[in-house]
Amino acid sequence: MASSSFDIDAPRWDQTTFMGRLKHFFNITDCRTALLPDSRLDEAKALVESCRAGSLPPGTTEEQLHYAKKLYDSAFHPDTGDRMNLIGRMSFQVPGGMAITGCMLQFYRTVPAVVFWQWVNQSFNALVNYTNRNAASPITPKQIGVAYVTATSTALATAVGLNLYTKKAPPLVARWVPFAAVASANCVNIPMMRQQEILNGIAVTDENGNKLGQSTKAAAKGITQVVVSRITMAAPGMIILPIIMQRLEKYKFMQRITFLHGPIQVMLVGGRVFHPCSLFPQRCSMAVSKLEPELRDSIRSQYGDTIQRVYFNKGL
Repeated sequence: MASSSFDIDAPRWDQTTFMGRLKHFFNITDCRTALLPDSRLDEAKALVESCRAGSLPPGTTEEQLHYAKKLYDSAFHPDTGDRMNLIGRMSFQVPGGMAITGCMLQFYRTVPAVVFWQWVNQSFNALVNYTNRNAASPITPKQIGVAYVTATSTALATAVGLNLYTKKAPPLVARWVPFAAVASANCVNIPMMRQQEILNGIAVTDENGNKLGQSTKAAAKGITQVVVSRITMAAPGMIILPIIMQRLEKYKFMQRITFLHGPIQVMLVGGRVFHPCSLFPQRCSMAVSKLEPELRDSIRSQYGDTIQRVYFNKGL
């Protein structure tokens, strides 16, 4: 039985350790939660909010609270509390990312196929990036459009250019073209989609969540970590899997089932046991001494040396 003093926002696992963050992100990206109806998610949100208000329904157990928080974290934005669109949720990354990555790796030989699947991938990424942005920094429809077009153009130019360049290269090199395109596009897509954070800064708080100001340096650090995480997310499947497939395709039984190569790659992409989002804490921190001079001086004038670090949501 859970008590009314139960802290539902306290991390279930230690977020200062890699293994703690790994368990946390596997928990909130459980793709089974993407199948639940909105009514069930809303019930979970109501239970979380009741717990925060200290008015738990009679008979509520800690396990029920942990599961409600899992559903809440998987479907509701941490800044706004609004329910996120299904495709943009991190819980949809496994089925959605598996299918698209598998198709990019399978259909890389012709320019039309490269163009189509890179467009699909960047459309998917743009929606995910927008959904998981730091919502305290609004972005206009025009900025969203520019970010989408720029990232898609970058991916297509990289993929088509390298595809043509590697026509005479070893087959394995050509298989790595999709990863090069995805990596280069991520370096453009994420900063462009979250440009307001870079221009205007994001909210930074003290350890207790009290807002201290807006920081562009904090935004740059958070976005950089997200870019690294997204590229790392693609790396295992898009670098190692082509090596595996090239070797498998030499066997006669694989040559007889070419129609299954795509589904096989989709399943192998989803077989990873490492979640790149766990590389960095969701609640990112930065030393006050590394903030922009104006904000640093403001904090020190109000609080002296009592605050050494600031905290912020880096997004996903």
